[in-house]
Amino acid sequence: MKLMDAAELVKQPPDVTENPYRKCGKEASIGKQVPAPEEESACQFFFDLNERQGRKRTSTGRDSKSPHPKQPRKPPQPLGPCWFCLASPEVEKHLVVNIGTHCYLALAKGGLSDDHVLILPIGHYQSVVELSAEVVEEVEKYKATLRKFFKSRGKRCILFERNYKSHHLQLQVIPVPLSRCATDDIKDAFITQAQEQQIELLEIPEHSDIKQIAQPGAAYFYVELDTGEKLFHRIKKSFPLQFGREVLASEAILNIPDKSDWRQCQISKEEEETLARRFRKDFEPFDFTLDD
Repeated sequence: MKLMDAAELVKQPPDVTENPYRKCGKEASIGKQVPAPEEESACQFFFDLNERQGRKRTSTGRDSKSPHPKQPRKPPQPLGPCWFCLASPEVEKHLVVNIGTHCYLALAKGGLSDDHVLILPIGHYQSVVELSAEVVEEVEKYKATLRKFFKSRGKRCILFERNYKSHHLQLQVIPVPLSRCATDDIKDAFITQAQEQQIELLEIPEHSDIKQIAQPGAAYFYVELDTGEKLFHRIKKSFPLQFGREVLASEAILNIPDKSDWRQCQISKEEEETLARRFRKDFEPFDFTLDD
């Protein structure tokens, strides 16, 4: 077709008749001045010779599909500065120890132990309930990997989230030496201290999803044990901000009650950098992001 003359490409066959509908259209418009139809442009169904030769005409049909695939839903943007959005200048990047596709790991500032870490979404999500499916999938991958990592070091890990007076999801991951106590002891400690503070901490099914219990925007606290058991509290009015740390720091578990408040546990930036380097090196054999 490239070698053919344009006149030859649009040449009409010898038995073609005049378009009968053009005349009908004129008769139907009684009393209206209809402009004379312009000469039909020399174009075919697939190729328009008035355009650059060989270029496919764009479809104008309603059922035409967009050439661009549907993009995944973007996380909401923070209303102000955020200490945990990875792209934010406020993030203390020297504490970041691992970065995935949708989440990252960071050492907790003022942690209960040297290997107390946070699982955080890279984008701005306030709670687990609001996470998109692909972010949830990677959060679960980090959970499973951290359990294997800490088990290899003779520890079990306890996770908790407090969606109350916080703007960015922080999933706390605290390792507890196996020699310190059993999982049931940790569970009992949470329930006992909750009762003492008149907090209704309910046990929910092992494989249940927090999204089935809490609605987006609802305040809550939940703890997940190494067995997969979960304890959940729906926050209605107020809630002690350090409750999770207080229970884990208590004599029944880690026996470091003076570390229940993170502000009392801060160390220098140089010490934080040293701990972060050590964790990165130790975690490397378990790092699933290296397989991608």
